[in-house]
Amino acid sequence: MIISLFEYDFLRNALVAGTLAAILAGAVGYFMIIRRLAFAGHALGHIGFAGATGAGLIGLSPLTGQLLLTMGAAIGIGALAHRTSKSDIAIGIILAFALGLGVLFLHFYMNYAAQAMSILFGNLLGVSSHLIKLMLFCCVASLLALSVMSRPLLFSSLEPELAEAKGVSLPLISILFMIVTAVAVTIASQVVGVLLVFTLLVGPAAAALNWTQRSASGLFLTMLLGVLLVWIGIILSFVTDWPIPFWISTLTAGTYFLSLMTKVL
Repeated sequence: MIISLFEYDFLRNALVAGTLAAILAGAVGYFMIIRRLAFAGHALGHIGFAGATGAGLIGLSPLTGQLLLTMGAAIGIGALAHRTSKSDIAIGIILAFALGLGVLFLHFYMNYAAQAMSILFGNLLGVSSHLIKLMLFCCVASLLALSVMSRPLLFSSLEPELAEAKGVSLPLISILFMIVTAVAVTIASQVVGVLLVFTLLVGPAAAALNWTQRSASGLFLTMLLGVLLVWIGIILSFVTDWPIPFWISTLTAGTYFLSLMTKVL
């Protein structure tokens, strides 16, 4: 039965799209955990709901609207992220406002309400070849940008005061990283939806950090775990006919709790 999984085009597309999303979400999520920006990533996922629903009012695709609004919000969050004393409050207010906008947009464009479930919970089995090409472009561009800024990003994440003294612009690094995070959130939400995007962003990274303290191995393990969890989730969904996001979130939670029990001291 598992072998027949690869006989269907829509399942092959799901595996490819899930792999791309897991790799990008894992790379971004690792730095997000180190920088203690998990709440910001969670907020961007929900903010994307307003962008996706609002896109229908002006004739844009949900993906375009989601990407535009999350990138706009990411710039604002990035400017506040290095001010840890008040950033969570501001992010929470922006999040609540964006969710309210999403409800309002659905009210004015009820014909689009049928697609709200796909936005909220993802539709991995409905991924088209065009969307995969777009995801591939976004994934490659984001990973290249992340690799260029990786050294100052890691430096400013671990030793922000020293990094600033060495000439690293903390606001600039924060804004650039949050823009990449916005792209990762948009891509990951195509797999598990905006409500569960936190799963791919934080779960594998949190587990990897419990198993290794080295940056290179931690980053690689995060991406590997993400890909494995997505693939196993798709296979289990194919076997059981249960939703893919359920399996991915359940497997991620199980992996994280396993990492807690076997944490490297």
